Amino acid sequence: MAEILVIEDEDNIAVALDFLLTRDGHSHARLATGEGAVARIRETQPDLVLLDVMLPDVSGYQIVQDVRADPALKDVRVLMMTARGSVVERRKGLALGADGFIAKPFELDELRAEMARLLDT
Repeated sequence: MAEILVIEDEDNIAVALDFLLTRDGHSHARLATGEGAVARIRETQPDLVLLDVMLPDVSGYQIVQDVRADPALKDVRVLMMTARGSVVERRKGLALGADGFIAKPFELDELRAEMARLLDT
């Protein structure tokens, strides 16, 4: 299956994602902060990054912008997640280079479908 990096500071969401990803057979790791996220993405080249927008130190928007600025990371897919799922937030995330955007709390089926769409490209 896919190699997925979860960048999420909320433990309850990270636990739910861990359960889902494990059950679906994906290999995954988690960062609880945005610090060092771009270096970790460079190092591991995951198939997909599940990226929280609101992190305690570096915003998810900054991380996706930095990932997209690095040509070596052009194949890494980024799915942004936020509790502020407004149209403005979605537009901003996609404009900065996210491949998808999902509002929290999300339905597991919705997340699964979005992950499948991104991993198929």
